[in-house]
Amino acid sequence: MSKPVYGKNAAQSRNVEKISSPVWALAVALILFLIWTPFQVGLFNGQQLDFEKPVYIASLLSSLLLLLWMGLYFTKFKLEEQRDFIVVAALLLPITYALSLFGAASHYMAMNLLLIQSMYIAIFIIALYLLKQKQLNVVIQNAVLAISYFIVMFGLINWLGGAKFAGGLVGWFSNTVRGGKYLDAVMTDSNGLRLTSIFQYANTYAAFLMAFLFVAVFALIRSKKWYGTLTHGFMLVPIIVSLLLTLSRGGLVMLPVVFILLLILLKPAQQILWIIHLAIAGIAALAVTNPLTTLGTELNTAFTSGAALEGWAYLIVASLVVAGLGWVIQRYVAPWLEHKLGAWGSRKGTGLWLPLGSLVLVGIVAFLLIGTSVRSILPANIETRLENINFKQHSVLERFTFYKDAMKVVKDYPIIGAGGGGWASLYEQYQNNPYTSRQAHNFFLQYLIEVGIIGFIVFIGFIGYVFYKYIRGYLKRDKDDFANGYFFYIIALSILVHSLLDFNLSYAFMGILVFLSLAGMGAAMDSKALRGNWNKSGLRIGYLAAVAAGTVLLLFLSINYLSSSTSAMNAKNLVGVSQSYEEIKAPLVKALDKRPYHPESVLYLSSMDQQVFNQTKDTQYLDEAYNLVTRALKDEPYNKDILKQLASIYDLKGQGDLAFAVYEDNAYKFYWDIDWYDAIISRSFSLGYTAHEQKDDAKKQEYITAGLEAYKHVVDGVEHLKTLPPEQLQGRPFSVTPSIALNAGKLQLMSGDDELAAATLKSGLSEDYADTTNREIARWYLAVLKRSGGQDQAIYDLLIAADAAEAAAIDSIAAMQF
Repeated sequence: MSKPVYGKNAAQSRNVEKISSPVWALAVALILFLIWTPFQVGLFNGQQLDFEKPVYIASLLSSLLLLLWMGLYFTKFKLEEQRDFIVVAALLLPITYALSLFGAASHYMAMNLLLIQSMYIAIFIIALYLLKQKQLNVVIQNAVLAISYFIVMFGLINWLGGAKFAGGLVGWFSNTVRGGKYLDAVMTDSNGLRLTSIFQYANTYAAFLMAFLFVAVFALIRSKKWYGTLTHGFMLVPIIVSLLLTLSRGGLVMLPVVFILLLILLKPAQQILWIIHLAIAGIAALAVTNPLTTLGTELNTAFTSGAALEGWAYLIVASLVVAGLGWVIQRYVAPWLEHKLGAWGSRKGTGLWLPLGSLVLVGIVAFLLIGTSVRSILPANIETRLENINFKQHSVLERFTFYKDAMKVVKDYPIIGAGGGGWASLYEQYQNNPYTSRQAHNFFLQYLIEVGIIGFIVFIGFIGYVFYKYIRGYLKRDKDDFANGYFFYIIALSILVHSLLDFNLSYAFMGILVFLSLAGMGAAMDSKALRGNWNKSGLRIGYLAAVAAGTVLLLFLSINYLSSSTSAMNAKNLVGVSQSYEEIKAPLVKALDKRPYHPESVLYLSSMDQQVFNQTKDTQYLDEAYNLVTRALKDEPYNKDILKQLASIYDLKGQGDLAFAVYEDNAYKFYWDIDWYDAIISRSFSLGYTAHEQKDDAKKQEYITAGLEAYKHVVDGVEHLKTLPPEQLQGRPFSVTPSIALNAGKLQLMSGDDELAAATLKSGLSEDYADTTNREIARWYLAVLKRSGGQDQAIYDLLIAADAAEAAAIDSIAAMQF
């Protein structure tokens, strides 16, 4: 530990480097960027048009900020120490995403991820240099805290019926406010009402709350001013209440894990204070969560001012009590603890005793809340969520399935990965059962899929080095609480650990927080001089030139993509209000001029072209649709909707065989899509029957084989689903539907297997003879029986009762020769 300094030296140590006005301007611009980003649904990379525009704006703004940084730090940039080395190494992260473009499953998604990763590195570089200066470090930390506290209160305003008021606060700069309300700040699902605040996803909000709960405790303990102590203490109850209202099991499970990991680096006196403050705040939060849950449910159904005031009264009184107790503890208990435990805390290994004890305590609390009736003190919806925390719970089993399936993707794309959005593009090809999840629910596995082993090693090496050097430096010396970087360590550790269970970093705002925090840790890390002479003008200028060139390129891409996205959104808005083909087409053409592979723009325009062709029979529209779709598929070969469009274009051209080939050739990409296999089976019979009429036995047999193989795939899939644990949800429907049974039975009949055809057709029958498909199944079933001299009188009577003309239809089918 460093030796304390006194007197004159201490006074000198308080002198700080004078910060120029342009640097202050850069810091303010960064803070404004941090204020704007969360209220765009946390910059969610939603892989669709509705979410992309804010991401492109953020990429544009971060590029401009980086150019400003280069102008300010051009002469100050050095390559002298390990801290400078990580600034250089950071460029490898977006480079690995650029490499993954060569094998990207979706160029559209991969480019979006490249822009996002580049934005992260821009923020990292800028923040690292700003945070090295203590004044700016203090300002940025306080700004991050203020933003986080506002997000917490914003969520609770929505919970307690103030959605219009909350929307008014941010509507002037948020892209997510509609009708005066921020969309889905409170959501309802099968678990009931859930608080999501800015994210529209409760689990990521829980990860955010977990991080800033610990940050608030840290800020409370380090605060030297009474108003700081009261402010941070006041926010503990709103944060804990919000965490409970998310109903996030993952958040509750990971909370103690992160808590214990954070305690390890603290001194015993600090550890005790953390435990005391969190215990008091936790008890107060539990005391008011029940009425706040009830009132929130009422207020989101019908607003009454009395209920809203009652809810705020519960929250504010509990928060004031905790804030007051927190001040008392910091004023009287904290100095006493520091005095009593100061010497003990200097001994090696003493910081492990309380975390180990906390582990036991956490286990006891978890047992009481999960395994006993103590949880009945909680609201019913929270009690139910706690009751369902176990390794056989469906969401746990589903996550394990995601992870296993993710490794199948990695096996096929091991070196440079499948590009950004690789999981979203490919998961249907590798999934074990028909779930729907465009996120792997594990950031690290999703990253591995996207950039492969090479990119993953670069990423883990980068963050691992920053964590290692930071922890090494933190343990070796004392620094004041603003400069030691622990504030940022809490945020980075909390979000990354929770991201083992969820897709928090698909929200670029959460990624920005992580990379901002890595920069804060880098500014405080144990940084030694680099071996050799790296600080040569050629190397420095070369690095800055590379950054400048990359930034200008990204700036250009961001502007183009933003223009394309704006045009596409204009067209989408016109679809609902305009009947003019030319009016809607104009912005789509503009959008596709810059991004000919943009999925939604391609789908909108090709669909319109097909509609106009149906009205005019002018083949130029069909040709345009065909050119749009085939061009897009070069970059989006796994886009199901575009493939369906191609098949429909072939159908309109009268090329049913080519439409069938689209379904058959791409069936492996959509292993559990029952509609896809239904299309293959029905088209197999239709084309096979046509070939039979044309006496083309080779083609006939080809279609029969393809259809029956698809049917076998469905039957085998149904059997596989029976092996799933009973607690695990199957996902999308996957079964032998009446349509599949009908067409598979026809194919079996055409192949000469009457007995098997009869069994398949019978399996598709229902009691509803008003249904045309069911009558057709019965017709073919009875006809197959008649061919071999059999009969099912009960089914026959029901069918004839529904339609007497069916008797002649049965005879006609029975007389067919295949």
